[in-house]
Amino acid sequence: MNGELLAILDQMEREKGIDKEKLLEAIEQALIIAAKKIAKITNPDAEISVKIDRSTGKIRAFVGDEEVLSESLARIAAQTAKQVIIQKIREAEKEVVFNDFKDKVGDLISGTAYRFEKNGIILDLLGKAEAIIPKRELSPLDGFKLGERIKAYCLEVKREKGPQVVASRRAAGFVKKLFELEVPEIYEGIVEIKSVARDAGDRTKIAVYSKDEKVDCVGACVGMRGSRVKSIVQELRGEKIDIVRYADDAETFIKASLSPSQVGRIVLNKEKKRALVVVSKDQLSLAIGKGGQNVRLASRLTGWELDVRSKEEIKEEIDELNKLKGIGKQTVNNLIKAGFQNMRSIAEAEASELSEIKGIGKKKAKEIVEQARKILEQGQ
Repeated sequence: MNGELLAILDQMEREKGIDKEKLLEAIEQALIIAAKKIAKITNPDAEISVKIDRSTGKIRAFVGDEEVLSESLARIAAQTAKQVIIQKIREAEKEVVFNDFKDKVGDLISGTAYRFEKNGIILDLLGKAEAIIPKRELSPLDGFKLGERIKAYCLEVKREKGPQVVASRRAAGFVKKLFELEVPEIYEGIVEIKSVARDAGDRTKIAVYSKDEKVDCVGACVGMRGSRVKSIVQELRGEKIDIVRYADDAETFIKASLSPSQVGRIVLNKEKKRALVVVSKDQLSLAIGKGGQNVRLASRLTGWELDVRSKEEIKEEIDELNKLKGIGKQTVNNLIKAGFQNMRSIAEAEASELSEIKGIGKKKAKEIVEQARKILEQGQ
């Protein structure tokens, strides 16, 4: 048994990558419990130790410095070793899987759909592990068959239950990684993805930037005859993708983000990171988008709070604000720029809010708020 034990442990180290010394230490700890039972030692403070010779495999047990029960212990060593090895193999395999996949968080993973559950799809990751795509992390357009190959974005890896790999096809990061996979210029670092905003199953906006003036970032992402972006759209089951050219200049970037609409003028409030976007009447619905989707995605893409208005609406608002006495054209523009575009927004504001606007002091702010409230009352 002694030599056979070492041979088995050597094999485990080679095939499973489990450290032989750790196995020996685990077997020794298990045998200490067995030694207490065999020797009928009831004293919890008794110093019992078990040593396995690393060269011969011989097992020796000690109570204090006195060797005891070596022959009796040897008889149960085989079963104990078997149990410990099975346990350690399971633990080691789990640890290997965890270590393999913990570094894949934020990357694409690929697996085969082999089970459909109420709470999601279970993927077989090449027989190494399982991943789950929770129902909430599926795109509304997703539909798969048993055995179908599925790409997904690795969200997290949990140690418990396996370990368990949690993936997503809904995350904005999924689209980003698909572009990195499909566009060599992104992988090589020539083209950079600056931001992604997504309504999964409907539309994604992605902002890209080229570090090389000779490389068109949008063209690189679209590909020859749209081949690259078509491949990504196909993976996303027909989800629309707007590729936006990033710019350091906020006004330029915001205009691009609201594509396909044509933007007229933009008024920026850099302190509050708000932007008033002025478009012609025929472009208003296009700029806002169905259910406000276009402006919502553009806002998330740029990081600016966007308020889209038609030229006609702005004119009406300016005419309305011009009813306020004692303020000039510049003050009206400053009010609109600060987000106070109509009489009601001013009437509902605190004077302290208006006093923060350039050209309006505390006294003037109070007068403006009082005037706005009176005008609204008279209009009712």
